[in-house]
Amino acid sequence: MDTSPPEAMIDLIKVSKIYPPEVQAITDISLTVNRGELLFLTGMSGAGKTTLLRLISRMEKPSKGMIDVAGMDVAKLPQCKIHLLRRKIGMAYQDFKLLPERTVADNIAIAMEVVYRPKSSIEKRTRDLLEQLNLTQKYTARAGELSRGEQQRVAIARAVANWPEIILADEPTGNLDADTTARVMDLLHRHNRKGATILIATHDKTLYQQDTHRVIELSFGRMRAPQAEMPDADDAYGEFIPPVSEV
Repeated sequence: MDTSPPEAMIDLIKVSKIYPPEVQAITDISLTVNRGELLFLTGMSGAGKTTLLRLISRMEKPSKGMIDVAGMDVAKLPQCKIHLLRRKIGMAYQDFKLLPERTVADNIAIAMEVVYRPKSSIEKRTRDLLEQLNLTQKYTARAGELSRGEQQRVAIARAVANWPEIILADEPTGNLDADTTARVMDLLHRHNRKGATILIATHDKTLYQQDTHRVIELSFGRMRAPQAEMPDADDAYGEFIPPVSEV
């Protein structure tokens, strides 16, 4: 039996992020996520969940602290090598970031095309994902013509399409009904079982109440032990999400 310690996939040490002029988004976050782990990041809107995911994916750089992702020092990673990090990460953004004039299939295929997957493989994977997410009939539809819930599912399909080592999902079920939420969570759990390290940021406690995976709660940019009940996000301040500084 293998008794070696788990391998860290994501390691944050005393990470802080301050946005100009003096907006303290997160403060002294230290967190280790092991390879193959599924972790829930919880907390009301404005707690710092989105900021943390943006730091891990190098959409932002930390003001202080160290971030290691898949053996890369993210804060010191030169611009010319950021693509090496991004190839390991599938990101489902809150604002979806789809190409509205392109088809659903085109939007999902992008992640696979950049690593030169065969065309036949791309089409099969795209159709499989759309079937899992109950979007089979939307293959040729333009992304801009979809409902928000449909766009959200396309964004999730794109995030997992290339079987990334790390999946970062920011409120992945925020626009979905219960049945569709179950489909999305089943898809994410399936990828986790195949070895993907997954961070799910959510204020919806129903996603993790019956789950056995680790839960980390953020409150005003700091980590704390999860509470039995959390305030409803509608009663909280909106999350501060600055413009993307690096792509």
